[in-house]
Amino acid sequence: MNEYIIQGIGFLGVALFIISYQIRSNRALFLCQLMGCIVFCVQFFLMGAYTGAISLIINIARNLILLKSNDWKWAKSQVTLAVIIALLLVMTIYTWAGWISVLPFVSVAVTSIGYWTQNAQKIRLSQLFGSPCTLLYDILVHSWGGAVNEAIAILSIIISIIRFGWGNLGKETGI
Repeated sequence: MNEYIIQGIGFLGVALFIISYQIRSNRALFLCQLMGCIVFCVQFFLMGAYTGAISLIINIARNLILLKSNDWKWAKSQVTLAVIIALLLVMTIYTWAGWISVLPFVSVAVTSIGYWTQNAQKIRLSQLFGSPCTLLYDILVHSWGGAVNEAIAILSIIISIIRFGWGNLGKETGI
């Protein structure tokens, strides 16, 4: 497939994420971001960046589980978190493309651990550690839309810390 079309797919993902930030409804915001993740997943598959694509699928599944955690008691369990990370590890090994495969693994594993705390401060901290891994992966596999999207995400995390104050983020948020 044409390189420009593949890069265009990535920038479509960026557009979906930017649009999602302008949506008032949490449900619509989530659905728009879900579509953005799916678009990036397609882009990674087309680029042959299979570890990134599979980690996005696991990331999507994790987010769906967390969104239903009030309905599904098992969803908040540490066992569920361990299963997600174990699945991520198995899929990373299966799609191994050298040390570069460690980057999406670390990003999804670290942010998953942060999300399970339900503590905004720890979630932001996990994102500040995971997002640069994703940014580097995007750059190395030449997903320019992914790199732009991750740079925006990092900037947004920093702005939220400044806006809310680090100390005020220490309370549990619930999902």
